[in-house]
Amino acid sequence: MASTSELGPSRAGTIACATCPLAECTGLRPLEPSEAEWMQDFKQGELRIDRGADVLVQGLRSAHVYTVLDGVLMRYKLLEDGRRQIVNFMFPGDLVGLQAALGEPLSHSVEALTPATLCIFPRDRFREFIGRYADMAYDIVWLAAKEEQALEEHLVALGQRTAGERIAYLAVYIVQRAMETGMARGTTVQLGITQTQIADMLGLSLVHTNRTLRTLRNANLIGWTQTEIHVADLDAAREFARCDPPTSHPRPYL
Repeated sequence: MASTSELGPSRAGTIACATCPLAECTGLRPLEPSEAEWMQDFKQGELRIDRGADVLVQGLRSAHVYTVLDGVLMRYKLLEDGRRQIVNFMFPGDLVGLQAALGEPLSHSVEALTPATLCIFPRDRFREFIGRYADMAYDIVWLAAKEEQALEEHLVALGQRTAGERIAYLAVYIVQRAMETGMARGTTVQLGITQTQIADMLGLSLVHTNRTLRTLRNANLIGWTQTEIHVADLDAAREFARCDPPTSHPRPYL
């Protein structure tokens, strides 16, 4: 599997922060003009990666922190025997590698599920940046808190929900994030998440995952194929999965 250490950052055609396409996403809060200037000074370039490439590698240190400009990535942790736990999925506007800003070896890897573009920020200027711009520093804390909230919900899914509720919850979570970031068409998102990856996220066997997906499809709750996820009725799927609707507060981004 390729990693960004092999690929290197691509700075060709860098997008100006003042015209960032993330400003068009309904679930994200556009940068103020002054914030765009600060980010332009902090931004080092852009990294374009292919599906399957690792952005961050567990056990290594990273010289950069990233914001997802387009594409979807997954955060995962490997055990010594090769078993994998997928921890979360990352969408446009999400901050990638905050742990790297602390200078510690990474406890997880991040892989691109689709071709993706990331904005690059140097780790060695991170302390300077948050020291100079208190409002943006608060946004970073906010993003970290939202990540913690998402992980809390994922943990509840693993510990308390049935297999059907887990898969319905995950489908609703992914489709909702896709809707907020302009990646969905109605309540359908074109995204190749395999049954193995679903199983690795939700602690299910591959056989149980396959059987449960068929049950949810037959109940007209969730349609999940190799190329897309469709939730026929978000409210009905949320009720089935016993999860709350998202808050309406737009997410900040760097």
